[in-house]
Amino acid sequence: MSKTIEVKFKDQQFPGYLAEPAGPIKGALIVIHEVWGLTDHIKSIADRFAGEGYLALAPDLFYGNGIDIEALGGLQASLFDPEKRAEAQPKLRLLMAPIQAPEFGQITLDKTQACFNYLEGLDGVNGRIGITGFCFGGTYSFSLAVHEPKLKVSIPFYGHADFSVDELRNITCPVLAFYGANDEALISSLPELKTKMADAGANFTSQVYEGCGHAFFNDTNKFTYNLDAATDAWNKTLSLLETSL
Repeated sequence: MSKTIEVKFKDQQFPGYLAEPAGPIKGALIVIHEVWGLTDHIKSIADRFAGEGYLALAPDLFYGNGIDIEALGGLQASLFDPEKRAEAQPKLRLLMAPIQAPEFGQITLDKTQACFNYLEGLDGVNGRIGITGFCFGGTYSFSLAVHEPKLKVSIPFYGHADFSVDELRNITCPVLAFYGANDEALISSLPELKTKMADAGANFTSQVYEGCGHAFFNDTNKFTYNLDAATDAWNKTLSLLETSL
C-alpha cells in the first residue's frame, strides 16, 4: 500500500511518497530521488522495498525550490544521448540554477533529517532507519550518514561525498556505495574517498561495475541501464539491509 504524506519542515511541509509493506515492518528506509525529482521510477523503487518488508519514504526534496520538474524530465533522454547532449546541457544548467543557491545544501540536508525524524516517530520502526539514493540522492545519502548518528545504514548510488576525514569520523553506520566504472568524475575521486574513509575508521565498502556509467540502476533510461549491475546492486542492498535493520 502506498500514499502521499506531508513531512513537517520548520513552519512548512513538503510531500513524500510512503510505501508500506503488507506484513511486519523490517525497518524503514529513506529513498532519495535523482536530479530529475520524485519520478514514477523512484516511487517504483520505494514500492520494491515495501515488497521486501521495508517502510520506504521517497520525499520530494525539490518541492518549493522553484525547479521545473516537468521540464527536467523532458531533458533526461537528451542528456544521455551522445547526439543531443551538447544541446541539452545548457538547458539543464539553467533549470538547475536553484541548486546553486548557497543555502540549498543545508536546506536539503535539513529536509532529509526531517524525513528521518518522521520515520522515527512511526509505530513499528523502532529506530531501524536507513537511507539510499541515486545521483543527487546518493550525495545526500552520504550526507545524512555524516550528520545523523542514529542512522543504521547508508547505501548511496553514484553520489558525491565531499567531506573531510574529521567529518567522516562522525559516520556510525555501514556505508555501501555503488558506482559505474565509466562514471569518470566519481571514479577518479573514489581512491581519495576510500583513503579518507579508512583514515576516519568508517565502515565503507565500494562496489564498481565494469562497463557501466552513471545511472546504471535506472531502468527507464535506455542509454544507461545495465540489468546485470542493477540486479547485483539490488541483491547486495537487500543483504546489507537484512543485517543492518
